[in-house]
Amino acid sequence: MHTLCRWFLGLVALGGLALPLSAADPLATGAFQWRVSGPWVGPAERPADPCVALKDPTVVFHEGRWHLFCTIRSRVRTHQIEYLSFRDWAEADRAERHVLTMAPGYFCAPQVFYYTPHRLWYMVYQAANTNWTPGMQPVFSTTRKLADPNSWTPPQRLYETPPPGPKGWIDFWVICDAAKAHLFYTSLNGKMWRAETRREDFPKGWSVPQVALEADIFEASHTYRVAGRDQYLTLVEAQDGGRRYYKAFLADRLEGPWQALAATREKPFAGLANCRFDGREPWTQSFSHGEWLRTGVDERLEISLEKPRFLFQGVTDRDRQGKKYGEIPWRLGLLEGVE
Repeated sequence: MHTLCRWFLGLVALGGLALPLSAADPLATGAFQWRVSGPWVGPAERPADPCVALKDPTVVFHEGRWHLFCTIRSRVRTHQIEYLSFRDWAEADRAERHVLTMAPGYFCAPQVFYYTPHRLWYMVYQAANTNWTPGMQPVFSTTRKLADPNSWTPPQRLYETPPPGPKGWIDFWVICDAAKAHLFYTSLNGKMWRAETRREDFPKGWSVPQVALEADIFEASHTYRVAGRDQYLTLVEAQDGGRRYYKAFLADRLEGPWQALAATREKPFAGLANCRFDGREPWTQSFSHGEWLRTGVDERLEISLEKPRFLFQGVTDRDRQGKKYGEIPWRLGLLEGVE
């Protein structure tokens, strides 16, 4: 081997030379590949108020356990948030269920994280109140005891005076950088919006939202910081007829601009084109409202590209056929990254 070549390889092995992004790096190629596991969690049996679906998950791993919060759709009370805790995903469906009690009516689509400056757990979600205009708004609750489902405070609105903009705002999501907290949401018309506030003013003081991304997208935008890189990844749900799939967009700053990374039906972040069932009968053809399993629990929302896992809601075409949206029997499963 040529002396210069031996020197180059030796330097790389010792970590003395930074190489460009690998061709296998999904943030360079936009090529994600997943193995579908599960379904791990389905709706609980509640005879008094039959539960139809389990959906919109948010999850953190804390003190040796997974803490899962999700929307449940039921016959009598349509939108509530349920909490489960377990050590292993194989135990998830057997975990004790707790319907949270901090809101009396409609509340759903949670996001949970630990806000380090306040030493508090925050839940950001959407709730409805007949005294509000518009009737559905972004709210937050807090607790110091993540594992106590009865400890969450009653909802407070993020905006005391709602800003001008879309009336159909849903699926609220907060992420922080060093200086600011950023609030993202979608409006069911191909737009993702962003507002901001200083970290010291959080959870109040939000700016007027501006359009952050406009594309063939629908709902459930979730934004993360990629650990070890100065990059942010937004995952957002899109429609493929009656099916759902996920697109990915990349930016160097939370202010954007956002560039399409894996954003077509043929090359999605997660969809039928890149998800395999390894010989098992497919239990879903939709890949809907989900969360990347984070490396930590705090407001930076960091994720790792090593051994990625994405928790999502799924359903077969057969099980959703002929049903109204609120009757679709969504269940939760995991996507596990494969090389």
